[in-house]
Amino acid sequence: MRGAMASAYTRLRRLTDSLQDPEKVARFQHVCGVQSSPSHEQRDSQEAAGDGPARHRRHHNGLLENGAARCTEQEKMQPLRRNSLTGEEGQHFVIRNRLLYYLFTLGTELGNELFYISFFPFWIWNVDAQVGRRVIVVWVWVMYLGQCTKDLIRWPRPPSPPVLKLEVFYNSEYGMPSTHAMSGTAIPLSLLLLTWGRWQYPFFYGLIFAMVWCSLVCLSRVYMGMHSILDVVAGVLYAILILVVFHPALDIIDNFNLTYKYAPLIIISLHLALGIFSFTLDTWSTSRGDTAEILGSGAGIACGSHVSYMLGFLKEPSPDTLPFIIPPITVTLLGKAMLRVLIGLVVLLLIRAVMKMITIPLACKVFGIPCDDVRKARQRMEVELPYRYLTYGMVGFAVMFIVPYLFTWVGLH
Repeated sequence: MRGAMASAYTRLRRLTDSLQDPEKVARFQHVCGVQSSPSHEQRDSQEAAGDGPARHRRHHNGLLENGAARCTEQEKMQPLRRNSLTGEEGQHFVIRNRLLYYLFTLGTELGNELFYISFFPFWIWNVDAQVGRRVIVVWVWVMYLGQCTKDLIRWPRPPSPPVLKLEVFYNSEYGMPSTHAMSGTAIPLSLLLLTWGRWQYPFFYGLIFAMVWCSLVCLSRVYMGMHSILDVVAGVLYAILILVVFHPALDIIDNFNLTYKYAPLIIISLHLALGIFSFTLDTWSTSRGDTAEILGSGAGIACGSHVSYMLGFLKEPSPDTLPFIIPPITVTLLGKAMLRVLIGLVVLLLIRAVMKMITIPLACKVFGIPCDDVRKARQRMEVELPYRYLTYGMVGFAVMFIVPYLFTWVGLH
């Protein structure tokens, strides 16, 4: 018995080591047409041996100059991309397959802030607010637990070389598990589970759509050089586990957020406490700001839902009207949807800009932190937590209450 367990452990260890091998990531990138700039391969090898600048300073994209390599029509020269929070920049690379580059860039954007601030409001304003609220509950917990797990496990991202880093912003974070893979699994699966039976559509098509979404996000993280295969697999399994736990409780959570008298106080306190806890796990990285943004957004959405429901603006359909039938796509329908998105996103971006202008200087003043260098000030817990939490809490509140009220006022509801 003990020997069988030891043998199983050995096989599992070999499997995890194989899935964590950075050479596999590098080979996948090479097969997909990602190659190092020839003029910089020697420099990268020197840095790998410790002869060049610190490798963590080279984990970002660079500009491939005209004379650096012979580019064919299928190659894509990449502009310099800099991490706006750390100022780091680095590797030069050549893209020899534009289609895959754009496809996987789209895939990785499905897990970034621009997608979230566009997709969730679009769904809430134009498709189904109830489903949107519940998907956001799943998303908040998946992302929060994923970010905290990263800081507890503290496994680094794949080393470079041999891996080429095509993305710059998240390189300061740890790699295990991939939160992109977690969100790329949880969002489409929860959409499928929450809409099936509520909307009329073939389940098979919904399942295929969810699988394509998940696969595109997961493969994009390996393509970008940001995660090992093991990071991605662990992220998918972890998200499924969280979804299994939280999905049965979504009705209770959503009903509590809408109807309980003191729900906003409990919601704000809980999300704030979780944010403070996550900020004490490790040294600064971009995961701290992301965690505060996610928690603030979740709290704002929940509080906005509560206010809308209490004021009678949020009306749930009668069970007799279910399942919904997908309406025919007409010019009028598309026009109203695009107008809602345009007006709504303008309002959200204005709110975010104003809150950012207010909260950062205010937090610096309250805690006596110099605000001359905004980048360094934002990395302080005393500034980053209130700035991110309050700003995105207000954005979330606007998504569920301010913007829908505006739509009612101008006749777009």
